[in-house]
Amino acid sequence: MSLDVVVMGTASGGGVGMGVAGVAISWRQMQFMVVVALVLVFGAFLSALNIYELHNLTRQHWIREHMQVDDVGSGNAVAEARGQGHYDKPVAWVRGSSKGSGYLTHVTNTFMRLGYELTEEDDGWEVLWSHNYPFRELKTSMISLKPHQRVNHFPGSGFITNKVNLAVSGLPNIPRAFRMPAEKSDLLEYAKKNPELMFVQKSNNHRGIQIEHLDALDLGEEGTFVQEFVHNPLLVDGHKFDIGVYTILTSIQPLRVYVFDGDVLFRFCPEKYHPFDAKIKDKYVVGDDYLPTWKVPSLAQFYVSFGFGMKGSFDAWLRLQDKDPSVVWEAVNEAIRNVFYDKEAALIQAASHYPSTGNFFEMMRFDFVIDDTLKVHLMEANMSPNLSSAHFKQNRLLYEQVVYNLLSLVGVGRAVHSKSLAPSSTDEEEMQVSDKDVVVFPDHCHTSCQGGKSACKKVECQLCLPCLDKQQLEQLKRAYLEHQRRGECRRVLPPAIKPDQAHSSLNMQGLTPENTFMTEWFRGKCLLDKTFCL
Repeated sequence: MSLDVVVMGTASGGGVGMGVAGVAISWRQMQFMVVVALVLVFGAFLSALNIYELHNLTRQHWIREHMQVDDVGSGNAVAEARGQGHYDKPVAWVRGSSKGSGYLTHVTNTFMRLGYELTEEDDGWEVLWSHNYPFRELKTSMISLKPHQRVNHFPGSGFITNKVNLAVSGLPNIPRAFRMPAEKSDLLEYAKKNPELMFVQKSNNHRGIQIEHLDALDLGEEGTFVQEFVHNPLLVDGHKFDIGVYTILTSIQPLRVYVFDGDVLFRFCPEKYHPFDAKIKDKYVVGDDYLPTWKVPSLAQFYVSFGFGMKGSFDAWLRLQDKDPSVVWEAVNEAIRNVFYDKEAALIQAASHYPSTGNFFEMMRFDFVIDDTLKVHLMEANMSPNLSSAHFKQNRLLYEQVVYNLLSLVGVGRAVHSKSLAPSSTDEEEMQVSDKDVVVFPDHCHTSCQGGKSACKKVECQLCLPCLDKQQLEQLKRAYLEHQRRGECRRVLPPAIKPDQAHSSLNMQGLTPENTFMTEWFRGKCLLDKTFCL
């Protein structure tokens, strides 16, 4: 019966139909009013949130302006000074000009994946990654660093990366070079005795390199050097190449140096070396448009088909030529060691103007050429080397692994959840490394170094715990943590140690007391844990 009434009413346009229509209109109005109310409530919530954030920012600004530097030394104080509304994560400042070009993309990507907030201000950061050398432009900040802050350059690193200084250093594995115009007569005499040699002229800012006869060079140009050309390079499928080895400095007194062993950068000249023509620079100069590994047929089969990196592909090819790749890499490591030993005093002097060297680390790229006898020639060391994959997308993995392993090695690359890298307590520090982790030679110390401090006059007892001062313990703990976090990095300094190597058989002649101390400690750890040998 109800159904019949509704149908009839609707069909005739009578009162029942009008009632239904009226109810429908009222329902739509109700829906509209509910939506309006929700929008108003949400808007009020956003306004309240904005007012809260504005109040928080004002509070943080007041704290930064009024709190003394000494009041924010510890991790807890740093977090408290920032206020609850400030950064929820440690902060990294990735600094460089024209960053829109993408040359720092892989650096910023790595920091963000590791849990860092990024800033553009010289305030409140834990890690500074500066593409430019920061010690002139940010001098005030660099001389007032807090203990937990880290910077990606060492004072004085230019003594290594300056092309002229390195080339004329006279070190083994560096082709003979002469500073112009001061050593012009020495160059002419050397060229007369070695008429088969070819030369190139270079400078710190000069990228265009071309072989010329000596009489075509400007031997009076200040700030340049003339260097012997490696005329018999090792060739792969007819192409000359260079090798970029990413090298990490974590300490200068004592020296601790690592290389990234996960891969190296191979760059091939786009033109085949023979028949040689000095006018065609693409035959012997590696430029921006170099030939990448995956386009060199003999290496592509390993790189593309079997998934090896550039180093692994080269090593496999070299073994097919009945040559031993370890000869190359041992010589590379030795050349890097020689550079750091040679520049050690200059680095220490430059860093002496800063409160602590523990705030600094450095990543350089050492570039090498190999000749057809497998002799390694160091050509230059680059500060802030190119890490952009804009030209070759395949290089992304290499660059990001280099940055990730570097940051892990120096202790700022772990995934972080606190607001500061500063340890919040002694217990947190000991959780990572304690005295028991760094003591060595237990049998020797027990037998020969009893008597506490009175035994410390003996040189052989200086690594026993009673004889270690606070600074030495700190250095050993840093070395221990670097070893634990090294990932794909391998130690170059102190050099690798054979597990059964006695003190007397280690080559420590000429080392500073600090380097002798660190080398002997690694030997002691090597005896207890074979992973410390390498």
